[in-house]
Amino acid sequence: MNVPPRLTRRTVLAALGVVAVVSLTGCSSNRDATSAGSEATTAPTTSAPTTAASPSDETPSGTPGIISADEEFAELENTYDARLGVYAVDTGANQEIAYRADDRFGHASTFKALLCGVVLQENSIEDLDRVITYTSDDLVFHAPITEQHVETGLSIGELCEAAVRYSDNTATNLLLDEVGGPSGLGRALQENGDDVISVDRYEIEMSSAVPGDTRDTSTARSIGTSLRTFVLDDALSGDKQALLTAWLVENTTGDDLIRAGLPDDWVVGDKTGNGGYGTRNDIAVAWPPGRDPIVIAVLSSRDEEGAEHDDQLIADTAEIIADALTGAGNG
Repeated sequence: MNVPPRLTRRTVLAALGVVAVVSLTGCSSNRDATSAGSEATTAPTTSAPTTAASPSDETPSGTPGIISADEEFAELENTYDARLGVYAVDTGANQEIAYRADDRFGHASTFKALLCGVVLQENSIEDLDRVITYTSDDLVFHAPITEQHVETGLSIGELCEAAVRYSDNTATNLLLDEVGGPSGLGRALQENGDDVISVDRYEIEMSSAVPGDTRDTSTARSIGTSLRTFVLDDALSGDKQALLTAWLVENTTGDDLIRAGLPDDWVVGDKTGNGGYGTRNDIAVAWPPGRDPIVIAVLSSRDEEGAEHDDQLIADTAEIIADALTGAGNG
C-alpha cells in the first residue's frame, strides 16, 4: 500500500506541476494518473425531455446554456433500475447538463473532497505538517492508510491525502474533528456558498443513505458547484488548490466510474462514494485537451436496502455527458 509522503516544499511544487499539466495541456491520460482501488461505505419519475442545444452553441457569459440529455438518462435509469442525479458544466462554453440535479441523494464519501477543501482553507501550508495522533480505538471500517500509522500518527496533509485518494474513513473522522465536527464542516461549506449540503454524522454511519432521510445528503448541482469552488474558483490559494487537485487526479478509487466514460486523453480528478441502498456517486473535474475544464457530478441510488450498485451506470452517464458537451464520448 502506498503511504502518503510528508508534506514538503517539494510536495507542494510537485502538486503545482500537476495543476500546470492539467491547466495548460490537458493531454495526459486519466488512466496514467490512477490505479484501481477500493472504498468503503448507500421510483423515479422521468423529466420531460427538452430540445437539445448543439455543443457549438456556446454562451461564454451570463446564464448558462442548457443541453438536455433527459431521454438518455431516463433510459439509463430504466436499464439499471436506479435513480440518477446529474449535473455537469462546461466552464469554457458556459453550458450545463442537469437531470434531477436538485434531488437529494446521500453524498457518501464524495464529501471528503469538500472536507479537505475546507481543511486547506483553514490551515496554512506549514500547518498541514502538524501531526494528529490517534489510537486503535479510533479506527473504523476501511482505514487502509491510518491503520498503518497508529503508533506515529499522520500529519493533517497526510490525512487529507488518505481521505481523498484512498477514501480512508478514519482519516476523514479525524479531519472532521479538526473543522469542528460535521456541523462545523456544514457551516464552513455554507460560508463558501453551499446552503444545500447536509453534513450530520461521522463515518461510517453517514453513508447509510436511507431514502427520505435528509441527513448527509446533497444534490448533484450543489456538490458539483462546491467542488468547482475549491478546485477551479478562488476559495483556495494557488498552492492549496494545487494540492487538492493533485489528490483528486491521483485518486485510486475512481477508474471504473466517471473516468471510464471519458476519453483516455482527458485528465480527470475525482472523488467517489458509495453507501446503502445501492448508492454510488462520483464527482469530478475533467480537463479535455485544448478545452476549459468540465465539472461533473453523478449521484445514484436504488430503492432496496440491500441493493448493490453498478459502476457501469456512472461510466455510461459520464459518456453521455462528454458526448453532449463536446461530441467526444468514450463509446
